[in-house]
Amino acid sequence: MKHTVRKKGLFFSYMRIHRKGIGMGILFSLIFLILFSLYNLPLAAVLYGAAICGFLGLLVLLWSYGDFRRKYLELTLMEQEVGITLEKLPATDHGLELKYQVLLRILYGEKQEAVDESRHRYKELTEYYTIWAHQIKTPIAAMKLMLQREDTPVNRELMEELKRIQQYVEMVLVVLRLDSDTTDYVIAEYDLDGIIRQAVRNYSTQFIYRKIQLKYDPVNTTVLTDEKWLLFVVEQVLSNALKYTKSGSIEIIMEAPFTLCIRDTGIGIAPEDLPRIFEKGYTGYNGRSDKKASGIGLYLCRRICEKLNHRITASSAPGEGTTIRIHLSRERIEVE
Repeated sequence: MKHTVRKKGLFFSYMRIHRKGIGMGILFSLIFLILFSLYNLPLAAVLYGAAICGFLGLLVLLWSYGDFRRKYLELTLMEQEVGITLEKLPATDHGLELKYQVLLRILYGEKQEAVDESRHRYKELTEYYTIWAHQIKTPIAAMKLMLQREDTPVNRELMEELKRIQQYVEMVLVVLRLDSDTTDYVIAEYDLDGIIRQAVRNYSTQFIYRKIQLKYDPVNTTVLTDEKWLLFVVEQVLSNALKYTKSGSIEIIMEAPFTLCIRDTGIGIAPEDLPRIFEKGYTGYNGRSDKKASGIGLYLCRRICEKLNHRITASSAPGEGTTIRIHLSRERIEVE
């Protein structure tokens, strides 16, 4: 039914475009009829000529409509293509249409030049920041070794700040890789406990320093994912939980079906902020009170989960803590 309506709509559109020519033909026939009637001439001659002209005009109209419909369908297919180009523009013998196509080719050429230049600049910028991120890891590792030589309260605090710097560097690399043309996903079955233990190990000193209790029992689950990217998500969630939990505990459990749950007893999230915490740059009331909040961590978690065919959600109440759930899909992931 929809296809029939579309055909009718296309035909009426064609008729509207050529309404002037059709109207002029009808008007001329009426003029001849009026003149023949005024001079008492036989109207049959006019009607016979009008019928012949009308029949020939109908044939031309149908032929013209077929050409119009073919061009319309070709343009529709071009519109639906992902990589649209102007190479498949339908041929035209109409001077005005030809002029429009020339203008389109000029505009398309300018657009392609702008896109190519933008991609070149983005590639250079990405390469620069990627090199910078890898180079800065060297002095970070050196400072870690220097601070580990002596276990003092000052060195512990400096070590925590250094880990924060390292976390921000990793976030820069994640931002660069997320929108890259090439990906480094390695999708396979991974032991979820192995990923959780890596994340907990990276923040073990913060648990001890902040005197936050960790409640975690092995989940004994394998998950279809990318180990490195999922580890980043778990680390970001743990980092937020530690940041906003002044006292109490952080619990890591598995909820059915295949949902990793990280629950803290922190300050919680305001109801008006909760729907937007995964938006880019949104910090909410708690984030604004914490001047170090960037509003980028949970946004990256959401983007990564989408790439991995996972889903991340949050539930919270002020003063009652926050629960982050990572829904781990078991469906096969197609990575380009």
